[in-house]
Amino acid sequence: MKGGLAIVQPAGWPAPRGYANGVVTRGRTLHVAGQIGWDAASGQFQSDDMAEQFARALDNVLAVVAAAGGGPGDVARMTVYVTDLDAYRSARRAIGAAWRARFGKHFPAMALVGVAGLVEPRALVEIEAVAAVDEPGEGAARREVHAPGAPDRDEGGL
Repeated sequence: MKGGLAIVQPAGWPAPRGYANGVVTRGRTLHVAGQIGWDAASGQFQSDDMAEQFARALDNVLAVVAAAGGGPGDVARMTVYVTDLDAYRSARRAIGAAWRARFGKHFPAMALVGVAGLVEPRALVEIEAVAAVDEPGEGAARREVHAPGAPDRDEGGL
């Protein structure tokens, strides 16, 4: 187990692209409530673009993880809810670039779900997450995340 996370891959299964099939965690477990693609401080949306809201929602998830003492490499699971699957598919390259800029080649266990709508009417995406963060004082064991812009297994996005 590297740091607090270990990827689980069943024998004989093809390697997943842009996610992990399973993740085992150690440490404190942080459950991040659904984060949407708005400016969390003002409660205002800066854009109605799927990729831009996705990037902002990722930033909001990572802000909560950072507040608990963690980083991108500590995220073990994400559930992404989108209101328009076609818009998501069309924005995959930009979404993939936003992902790599924040997570590098770290891919937690993930699910993407198309939904009819979200509570906030302008929200196009909402992301829930679970992270395994170190106990206070154990920061030296922080997980390594690849540099932004590093090549990805799936250049087309998540």
